Amino acid sequence: MRFSRFSATPAVLLRASGALFVSACLAASSQLPPSQVKITTDDSYRHIQANGIPNHEPGQFPNRHNPNVIAPQSYDYKVPLHPKLAEKPVPFHMQPFGIAVNGVLFDPFAAEWWQGNPAWQYEPHGGAIDLGLDSSNAHVQPNGAYHYHGIPNGLVKKISGDEHKVVHVGWAADGFPIYGPWGYSTAKDPSSAVKKLDSSYAFKQGTRPAGSPGGKYDGAFVQDYEYTEGSGDLDASNGRFGVTPEFPEGTYYYVLTDEYPYVPRQFAGTPDASFARRGPPGSGLGPPGRGRRGGPGRPPPGGPPGMRPPPPGFGGPPPGFGPPPF
Repeated sequence: MRFSRFSATPAVLLRASGALFVSACLAASSQLPPSQVKITTDDSYRHIQANGIPNHEPGQFPNRHNPNVIAPQSYDYKVPLHPKLAEKPVPFHMQPFGIAVNGVLFDPFAAEWWQGNPAWQYEPHGGAIDLGLDSSNAHVQPNGAYHYHGIPNGLVKKISGDEHKVVHVGWAADGFPIYGPWGYSTAKDPSSAVKKLDSSYAFKQGTRPAGSPGGKYDGAFVQDYEYTEGSGDLDASNGRFGVTPEFPEGTYYYVLTDEYPYVPRQFAGTPDASFARRGPPGSGLGPPGRGRRGGPGRPPPGGPPGMRPPPPGFGGPPPGFGPPPF
């Protein structure tokens, strides 16, 4: 194929298209509306309304591994104001674990399974798949919902000033508070040194069984991990009892960790129904293997849990919203 001296070569065209894509990503991020959050309480519940826009700089979206654009949401959740521990931990799967104080959801699982087998679910941080996570361990669902799969570093830094502090970052669906990775070395002593808290999960020993992906347990799948009581600072729900700046008398609280489970994968209490995804099995998740581009492959009918239909043109949050409570 001949090109005139005025024609662009394929390499030049490729570079140009790549530059346009990056410019479009940066433009999309710079045009986000402000984060809006409203938190109120009544006798029984803490009500959280938000537009789901982070109050820190997100990564570039869309990107090579996540083609979705961040868009405002209309979240309306509630959590128990006086949470209680359940008789035994409550597991959950494809639903949010909780919501951050800036109105962004914690949604730890990925809608990705080995050969469509629900017994082997890919772990977002396991290295076998690339979900296009940004520096705050977040990416975007097809409906535009920005959400965290791990420690929200941008939010933690926003609150702590980049210091090693015990930082309250959100509320779990069962009403217990969620904290960043730092905690007191002695759980009930606020004068003790602050350290990064360790989970009590590690790789299973040996190799995966027949009829599975095979190979050693290496963290590629959620099922590669097991809990060993007392091996870390936290329990099987990635939480513990202790004092915090917000709860000087002590409380049960969850911790986000650098290692699995990153965001807790089970509740110590009973989650509120506002966090449950609605519709029949699979309605909000898409078929196996469809979710790599940003969590659930499709939003459920009527939107994700806790959502009202967004205002026309995403014209802003519901009346009465204010800036994030910092």
